[in-house]
Amino acid sequence: MSFNIALSGLAAAQKDLDTTANNIANVNTTGFKESRAEFADVYATSVFSSGRTKVGDGVTTSMVAQQFSQGSLQFTNNSLDLAITGEGFFALTPDIQSRDLTYTRGGAFKLNKDNFIVDNNGNFLQGFAVDPLDGENQSVSLNTTAPITIPTTAGAPRATSNVFVNMNLDSREVPTDALPFDATDKATYNHSTSITVYDSLGEPHNVSMYFRRTDTTPPANSEWETFVVWDDVTGAPFQGDNLSFDSSGNLVVPPPPTLNIPFAILNDPANGYLDNGAQYQADVVVNFRDAAGTKLPTQVSANFDPTSLSQDGTTVGSLTGVDIDSFGRVLASYSNGDSAYLAQVALVRFANVQGLKQVGNTSWKQTINSGEPIGGQANVNTFGAINSSALEQSNVNLTTELVDLISAQRNFQANSRALEVNSTLQQTVLQIR
Repeated sequence: MSFNIALSGLAAAQKDLDTTANNIANVNTTGFKESRAEFADVYATSVFSSGRTKVGDGVTTSMVAQQFSQGSLQFTNNSLDLAITGEGFFALTPDIQSRDLTYTRGGAFKLNKDNFIVDNNGNFLQGFAVDPLDGENQSVSLNTTAPITIPTTAGAPRATSNVFVNMNLDSREVPTDALPFDATDKATYNHSTSITVYDSLGEPHNVSMYFRRTDTTPPANSEWETFVVWDDVTGAPFQGDNLSFDSSGNLVVPPPPTLNIPFAILNDPANGYLDNGAQYQADVVVNFRDAAGTKLPTQVSANFDPTSLSQDGTTVGSLTGVDIDSFGRVLASYSNGDSAYLAQVALVRFANVQGLKQVGNTSWKQTINSGEPIGGQANVNTFGAINSSALEQSNVNLTTELVDLISAQRNFQANSRALEVNSTLQQTVLQIR
């Protein structure tokens, strides 16, 4: 009996050594969670035997338990490196159509040849669909997740249909309407600004806006004429509504003044505006207000100041950057000024993380003991926050593991000694004559 007890002790000590050695080997593995060998005594007796004199039958390994404590963060320069602070796992699938989910804390992600976000083994990071404008997710069900892809271009070109300009016109300026307006002669206008607009092919054009004062005599309102010059066609300016201001410097409305650039004139090649085959489907409207319609031009004693200047067209843009916030929302920025939310990184938690099954590559799968996976948003309720440009390091404490290694070695030696003593006793019995 003692021989088997000593053998079980040797096996337990060896399991402890193996577990500790595995922890030490993975001290630099991203997202690795240390293990702890847990043991239980073996005790078996029959109904008719005396429990008072029963010694026990040795030891057994009851579980090698993963310790899911938080690892420290290592910050990097790669925005696709992700780390979770708090509860949760990233969800991965082996291919685009698969629903065979694995779960990991290792966030060393990158783009594959098709611009999908993948881990080092080519598994696809899963995300929830979101509104491209505000990033609000549409569902947190794991059944609705899909691999996250990063488009390298920002869609098709969109012709400008509206320009928005809001500004202050300097009330100290004197009228310049004594001479005919000429964009090449500064003496014929007071202020100017410009903006880039796009045609239907995404080609940029410069639209210059000019303002000149025409009347300052009270009690009449102060008047300003507005002109627009397309590219360098200075000989044929477009004229819009006058801007009229009261004695307090506020714009006299309604309606808010505009300047229409007729699409029929732009589309006629003879006029020299478009020579690339592009065609506008409607007038380009210059609106003298901000895009939200809440702010209007003013005329006070201050320098000319365009407080807002925007337009709604775009050209084809190339990817310039990817940002991921603490909620896991993926925002792509493009060279044409566009930006769009692409997805929200899905996080998953379990009722019993100790019940997960290890499958290698710092990944786990659900089991009966772990419970069903629960999907959710990062940084909401019990889910942890996502840190971009960071990796979660192994939670192995090397000092503790080295001490455990010495302890396991001592246990192995002690059980070996018990085995040796048992062998000596048996040899003694065999030598009795």
